[in-house]
Amino acid sequence: MKPKLIVISAPSGCGKTSIARGLLARHPDIEFSVSATTRKQRANEVHGKDYYFLSREEFEKAIGEQKFVEWEEIYNDLYGTPKSEIERVFNAGKSLIFDIDVKGAVSIKKQFPDAVLIFIKPPSVEVLYTRLVNRKTDSPESLRKRLERFPMELMMEHEFDYRVVNDDLQKAIDEVDRIVAGDSGT
Repeated sequence: MKPKLIVISAPSGCGKTSIARGLLARHPDIEFSVSATTRKQRANEVHGKDYYFLSREEFEKAIGEQKFVEWEEIYNDLYGTPKSEIERVFNAGKSLIFDIDVKGAVSIKKQFPDAVLIFIKPPSVEVLYTRLVNRKTDSPESLRKRLERFPMELMMEHEFDYRVVNDDLQKAIDEVDRIVAGDSGT
């Protein structure tokens, strides 16, 4: 199978990272695209595995040098996909899975029309709110900002090739797995 780009995107708290990890556990021929960010590293995160944690100055320098496929400022932090991630994985003959925001996903599709875009939705706004509160990684202000962004993100779902409602994580992983296996995309 020709390597492909698989982009999983969703509003914060919808389970995109968990779904991406579930897919990676099943497919040794797919690698995770490590994004760069200026946000503070969380206790359980590893530099170079979860993200490339950069200073704002380092990130802005990389923007100037056009080292990103896409980048965006979200919640006062910068996030982006290094071009080197796509080159590294494609040179190894593998597919690449992205776990990025909706605008980044649409940017990737514009540059790589064969990319498979999968939008993950929560069963309801109430469930989304509960998930965000229960993960205990956001301040009340951060939580408010994430919820304010939700309507814009939801409006962009029509830009995606597939939509999956994550009301049961295992079922959502199974559905995304079927999409990836069945999408000839490239």
